[in-house]
Amino acid sequence: MMKINIAKSAGFCFGVKRAVDTVYKESSKKNVYTFGPIIHNDEVVADLERQGVHVINDSEDFKSLSEGTIIIRSHGVSKAIYDEILNAGLDLVDATCPFVRKIHKIVERESGDGRVIIIIGNNHHPEVEGIMGWCHTHPIVIENREQAEGIELDADTKISIVSQTTFNYNKFQDLVEIISEKGYDINVFNTICNATEERQTEARELAKKSDAMIVIGGRHSSNTQKLFEISKKECSNTFYIQTKNDLNMEDFSNIGMLGITAGASTPNNIIKEVHESMAEMSFDQMLEESFKTIRNGEVVQGTIIDVKEDEIILNIGYKADGIISRNEYSNDQNLDLTTVAKVGDEMEAKVLKVNDGEGQVLLTYKRLKAEKGNKRLEEAFNNHEVLKAPVAKVLDGGLSVVVEETRVFIPASLVSDTYEKNLKKYDGQEIEFVITEFNPRKRRIIGDRKQLLVAEKKAKQEALFAKIEAGMTVEGTVKNVTDFGAFIDLGGADGLLHISEMSWGRVENPKKVFTVGEKLNVLIKDIQGEKIALSLKFPETNPWLHADEKYAVGNEVTGKVARLTSFGAFIDLGGVDGLVHVTELSHERNVSPKSVVSVGDEVEVKVLAIDEEAGRVSLSLKATTPGPWDGVEQKLAAGDVIEGKVKRLTDFGAFVEVLPGIDGLVHISQISHKRVENPKDVLSVGQDVTVKVLEVNADAERVSLSIKALEERPANAEGENNEKRQSRPRRPKRQEKRDYELPETQSGFSMADLFGDIEL
Repeated sequence: MMKINIAKSAGFCFGVKRAVDTVYKESSKKNVYTFGPIIHNDEVVADLERQGVHVINDSEDFKSLSEGTIIIRSHGVSKAIYDEILNAGLDLVDATCPFVRKIHKIVERESGDGRVIIIIGNNHHPEVEGIMGWCHTHPIVIENREQAEGIELDADTKISIVSQTTFNYNKFQDLVEIISEKGYDINVFNTICNATEERQTEARELAKKSDAMIVIGGRHSSNTQKLFEISKKECSNTFYIQTKNDLNMEDFSNIGMLGITAGASTPNNIIKEVHESMAEMSFDQMLEESFKTIRNGEVVQGTIIDVKEDEIILNIGYKADGIISRNEYSNDQNLDLTTVAKVGDEMEAKVLKVNDGEGQVLLTYKRLKAEKGNKRLEEAFNNHEVLKAPVAKVLDGGLSVVVEETRVFIPASLVSDTYEKNLKKYDGQEIEFVITEFNPRKRRIIGDRKQLLVAEKKAKQEALFAKIEAGMTVEGTVKNVTDFGAFIDLGGADGLLHISEMSWGRVENPKKVFTVGEKLNVLIKDIQGEKIALSLKFPETNPWLHADEKYAVGNEVTGKVARLTSFGAFIDLGGVDGLVHVTELSHERNVSPKSVVSVGDEVEVKVLAIDEEAGRVSLSLKATTPGPWDGVEQKLAAGDVIEGKVKRLTDFGAFVEVLPGIDGLVHISQISHKRVENPKDVLSVGQDVTVKVLEVNADAERVSLSIKALEERPANAEGENNEKRQSRPRRPKRQEKRDYELPETQSGFSMADLFGDIEL
């Protein structure tokens, strides 16, 4: 006997019933009209016509009316229609479904804010046409994947998405996902009627367990069409009818389970008539059905009575034995069935055909297992359950996992929350995931591991930010090292350890200091939103805390050459960098820093000055080694006549090397008894000269020399006896203050004045 199940939500929804009741209430008045058919059901519309309620289809129809009542149907209309009815002086009764009216308010508000409205639905449906009429901006209407993929707007476009109330919920989600991937600023409003979603879910579940489905509703009813599509996917024997007169009873012969559902515009009396007709047929089939013990699609229990390489024979307690071929046992075409089954084993199978033409029952084992696996996955999908399964195979585009003999595909983009170049590491690994798409008919069962990782990371991040604050010391793991710093995983969020915060001293290359995976205790320096600034410069380790004692002026300390510049060498004193200016590197003049020291050299230096506030220490290397001026009084004395070599010429005299490392000045006035305008006129660099020592001042490191003192004074030439040497203009005083003072020469000018900038 046929069993008949009627969906609980079949028939009028709240909005439709409200609209129909409103029209019947108003039908007692004169000149009552509905703007368009009140619902998509010819029987109801015809009955209202008999009650004196007429249908008008556009505004031109009511412009000629002088009086009357216009009823807005449940689908709603554009704002312009409202205004035209009122301007015409007609009475307006609004029977718009509250759910549709809500959409009007949403698009009116969102478009008023300058957002582009995307309506997911049928652009020819009255509901969608009405929604469009409430938009301030030009709306976009789509109803399939191709249209969604074809949307091209400026990158900064703001979008709001709504849906026709009767649209398929799963399809709505798919289209929203396609649009979301384009990167626009999107507000999504799920405006699918709860009753619609519930009705569709019921239809889907009822169709799955039915041998045939009847969907009742008007041919123009969008929600009924959706019910038909959903039912047809789950049950191939699905029939779309408007009334019982459309039934062909021959279509329902040998049907064990019949499901009936109806669209939101189908009156209960029509549903009842269809049910009664099918019930009468079911009674007529009782006798025939009583002779059957099994039927197609039934799951049977049997005992194996014979096994061959390509066939299993089962005793299923029926007048005929059941046969499972190799193709219906496994997808492996080379499988030897004798290796997986033996006589006497109990097993379940599903009936494919009660009679194969030779009196045997055809059974399937693999389809039953797939159905069980699919059912398990469907439950997980509906309940958002977290599943755990091993990775069966690593594919080019993702991972394949198996749950109860059913394969689930996890795309590469959903494997992790970060880009995974090589997925082979997951081979055989047990992973957790959720089902985000379940469509076994299209063999699309999609898993998502990424959202679990994102949710877990977010939870850890929230927990971390709840317990940390600036000034705390926490443990972290080096996650990545760059040229400018290192990212430290704090167990929920990454913090940046900038290169400037890695040490109290200077760090040239972070990659030479840190390695990925290394554990560190770091100081939280600052928190700005989700950005965490870290430091290894702990206050208690500040090398400047006692620098005034350790690096007191005059102290000799040991350090290591950290780096060289054109103006000197920086010495690492253990977290504190000090500068040995080029003039303090050697007693020799015009030296290049790299000719004196090399990076990494350990040197003894003397502290010349310290500025804690500025973080500067001035050092001297030459002060720790004997200089050419030490004991110069025993080597050189006033009145000595010695040989020397001209080292440099200036406009005020010549510097002559008289001892290694000691230059004396022959002032322009001491070059000759004759007037000398410029020393370059009478002397040249490298020239050997004989000079007389006029004065030796070791403290000031000055030696005054004379050439003319060794020459006979000539008689004054005529006209020159009273000539006075014109004084030279004073050199303007330097205004720039140097970081490091230079020792004065015997003429009172700085070494920089004499030597200029020294290049490496």
